[in-house]
Amino acid sequence: MTTLTRPAPHDALGLAQALIRAPSVTPRDEGALDTLQGALEALGFACERMPFGEVDNLYARLGTAEPVFCFAGHTDVVPEGDAAQWQSAPFEAALRDGVLIGRGAVDMKGAIAAFVAATARHLESQGQPKGSVAFLITGDEEGPAVNGTKKMLEALAAKGETFSHCLVGEPTNPSVLGETIKIGRRGSLNAVVTVTGRQGHVAYPDRAVNPIPALTALLARLKARVLDEGSEHFQPSNLEVTTIDVGNAPHNVIPGKATAKFNIRFNTAHTGDALKSWIEAESAEVQKGFAGQITLDLTVTGEAFLTPEGRFTALLSDAVEEVTGRKPVLNTGGGTSDARFIKDYAPVAEFGLVGATMHQVDERTPVGDIEALTDIYERILARYFEVYA
Repeated sequence: MTTLTRPAPHDALGLAQALIRAPSVTPRDEGALDTLQGALEALGFACERMPFGEVDNLYARLGTAEPVFCFAGHTDVVPEGDAAQWQSAPFEAALRDGVLIGRGAVDMKGAIAAFVAATARHLESQGQPKGSVAFLITGDEEGPAVNGTKKMLEALAAKGETFSHCLVGEPTNPSVLGETIKIGRRGSLNAVVTVTGRQGHVAYPDRAVNPIPALTALLARLKARVLDEGSEHFQPSNLEVTTIDVGNAPHNVIPGKATAKFNIRFNTAHTGDALKSWIEAESAEVQKGFAGQITLDLTVTGEAFLTPEGRFTALLSDAVEEVTGRKPVLNTGGGTSDARFIKDYAPVAEFGLVGATMHQVDERTPVGDIEALTDIYERILARYFEVYA
C-alpha cells in the first residue's frame, strides 16, 4: 500500500495534493481512501470501509441526529494517458503559477479536499452541527459503477442509514466557478443489436440471408422517431448510433452477421423500461418476414431524474453567488454521475470545480478555485443546518 503524507483537515490544497499523489486509477485505490479516512477521523468522524469485489469504498459520519447532510464523490480517476505529454508527472500534484496540475485535480479530488476542509472550518467556527454530516466516497465511479455508490447505498439502507440531502462534487462548471449547479441528469440506455442471417455468395442471394438490410431498417425506424422536444430543465432526448460492424472484407460474400450499437440519452419524458419496450416492438416489426434472427441486448445504466427547485437548491445557489458573485444556472446537462443512484435515497444536486480539463492531459485547477469551493461548501453547511435543523 502506498504511504502518503497526512495534511491537516483544514488544508484543502495539501489534502488535494495528497489525494492526487495516490495514483488511484479505477479500480485501484493506492492509499487515497486511507488519506481521506485519516483526515476525517481527525475531525471525529466514524469511518467504515465498504469493499465490494475489487473496489474499496468509504462511508464516514459525524453525529447521530437528523438532518443528515451527505457529501458524495469518488477518489478513483481515469488513466493518465501518455505521461510524456504532461507538463509534470500526472500524479506529482505539481503547482505551477498558482495552478494545481494532476490527474484527479478537477474530477474530483480537488472537490473532496474542499469537502473536508469546509467541514473542518465549519466545526471550528460553529461547533458540532445540529444534525449529522456524512461522506459517501466510492472508488468505482470512473469504472463500471457496479461495486461503488449503488452497493454502498443498498448496504447502508439495509442498516437503517438515511440521508436528508446530498451534494455531489462533480465538476459542474463549464468555464468558470459559479456557473452551474446540476439538479438532475438525463438517463442512459445502451443497446447492442445483433442480426444473424446466412452467409452466401452474392451471385446466389436466394441461398443466403443478408443481415444488413434488416439491421439498417431497424436503425432507420428508431432514428425516425422524435423522442421529445425537451423541457424547461432538459434538452431533447437523443438516440445516437455509435458503431455498425459487419467485418466482411470480400466483395462477393454476403455476410452471416451484422451488429450495431447505439445509446439513448433521455429526459424525464421517458423511463428506461418504456424505451426498451419501444425498441423491442420496432425489432419485432422488422423481424416479420425476415428469415434470420434479430437479438437485442438493452441496458439502462441510469434513469433520468430532476430535483425540484426549492429550499435546498436555493441555499446552494445563494452560497455559490455569495462567494463567486455569479448566480448559477440550475440545469441537467452533461453525462451521467453517481447522483443517478443517490436520487433514490435523498434529494441530490451537484456542484464542483470547472470541468474544462477533466480526463485530459494536464488536468488542472487554479488553487484559488479550490479555496473558493471550500468557502462555498462551508457556507452551504452553515446554511443547511440553519434551514433544516
